[in-house]
Amino acid sequence: MRPISVVLQGVGAGVLAMMMLLTASDVTLRQFKFPIMGTIDITAFLMAILVSFGLAYCAIRKGHVQVELIVERLPKRVQAIIDTVTTLFSLGLCTLITWQSFVNMVSLYNSGATSWTLNITVFPFAGLVAFGFAWFTLVLLADFLNAIARVVK
Repeated sequence: MRPISVVLQGVGAGVLAMMMLLTASDVTLRQFKFPIMGTIDITAFLMAILVSFGLAYCAIRKGHVQVELIVERLPKRVQAIIDTVTTLFSLGLCTLITWQSFVNMVSLYNSGATSWTLNITVFPFAGLVAFGFAWFTLVLLADFLNAIARVVK
């Protein structure tokens, strides 16, 4: 799980650099009355990739926000049970998001939707978002199985 998540995170970092360069270039060129056409379209597509590709790596690193003020004082077994339940809820929610992301991708493909300014076909980017969420869901499944193992231990 980790190697693919690291690659996706690297792609996300590259996308963030592209967004930064694009936005900085657009702002600079606007001062000379030469804005970059379609910056908003491209930035929106890149942002979708950035967010969905970064989720799995963040989950592997345990970088998501957790409130541990009370939970960390409980016995290890109770902590494991709470972790199992919260991971199960996260897994369920992300499974629904993944499923609906694929449904949305098919809908965008069937409708032939394109971006407003540059007329770029939208469905491939929706597919990348669905893939990112699918990978995140698999990472959550692994976390859930590990949490169950800690409860049983």
